[in-house]
Amino acid sequence: MASLLVVEDEPGIRTELIDLLTAHGHVVRSAADGFGALREVTRAQLDAVVLDLGLPDLDGADALRMIRGISQVPVLVATARDDDAEIIKLLDAGADDYLVKPFSGGQLVARLGAVLRRSAAPAAFPHTAAPVDGPPALITVGGLAINPRARVAHLDGTELHLTRREFDLLAYLARYTDQVVPKRQILLEVWREPYVDDQTIDVHLSALRRKLGERGARPRYLQTVRGVGIKLVTPR
Repeated sequence: MASLLVVEDEPGIRTELIDLLTAHGHVVRSAADGFGALREVTRAQLDAVVLDLGLPDLDGADALRMIRGISQVPVLVATARDDDAEIIKLLDAGADDYLVKPFSGGQLVARLGAVLRRSAAPAAFPHTAAPVDGPPALITVGGLAINPRARVAHLDGTELHLTRREFDLLAYLARYTDQVVPKRQILLEVWREPYVDDQTIDVHLSALRRKLGERGARPRYLQTVRGVGIKLVTPR
């Protein structure tokens, strides 16, 4: 059972979402606008937020940034904006995952369950010789320095401002430096969901590449091996 906040301005849709999530055993609070959502986030102990972007008082992306200013509660964004640029902006603003409208109740429950599971524990690294007390304190790959314990990454001495999922993905790939990691393995070990589609990884990779200053034709760190997977390489 989780404590959830549903932010949706349409009364009928809001009621449907509350009924759906309550039927799955969750305790559900609701807000009809962005400022109402901020009030709930500040006063309630929440496990996750389902945030619609079409709010009457604030653009949902602005509401998301304001939520991130006061809380690290996982946020699942519901959006009609389906192009990569808009989705990358949402992930950069702090969204943990997204659903493109229209979506089914089953999709919402599955994505929300995945977000809740990911937030309950850090991503696992079961195929490496990590110390028993956790992942290594520091991984260096060329000019990249990644600290999985502190959840901080630097590139050439400058801190990278990564979302939670971007950091998880980068840290996981760093554990397999110069090895191709299949997308299916990434879905299982980072997303912890075998049924998340490849586009989810691609969107996060695109955002991560941009923050690493990668050029599409000649990537310095992140290489896609078509039909196989992703590789974080040591620059030559």
